[in-house]
Amino acid sequence: MFTRIVKMEFESKNVPTFLANFDTVKSKIRNFPGCLFLELYQDKKEPTIFFTYSKWEHEDDLENYRQSELFKGVWATTKPMFRSKAQAWSVDTLYNG
Repeated sequence: MFTRIVKMEFESKNVPTFLANFDTVKSKIRNFPGCLFLELYQDKKEPTIFFTYSKWEHEDDLENYRQSELFKGVWATTKPMFRSKAQAWSVDTLYNG
């Protein structure tokens, strides 16, 4: 299992559209094979910065999601709303609890 963290920064006018779209796709992403967990976070000081935090069973599961029609649709909708390029990290948990 590993965690994927994605940082996204939006134009302020696009935040409501992004949030509405995320609300419609979050359950589809959560139910994608291999996805164990998905949450969305918003920066406390900069309301145009968001992070997705997801847990995946295997790296292949994330790659299958990234090659899926679901991801392609989500990304095609989300990417044009960015103020800057998204950043992503795949990380392993070293300590839990």
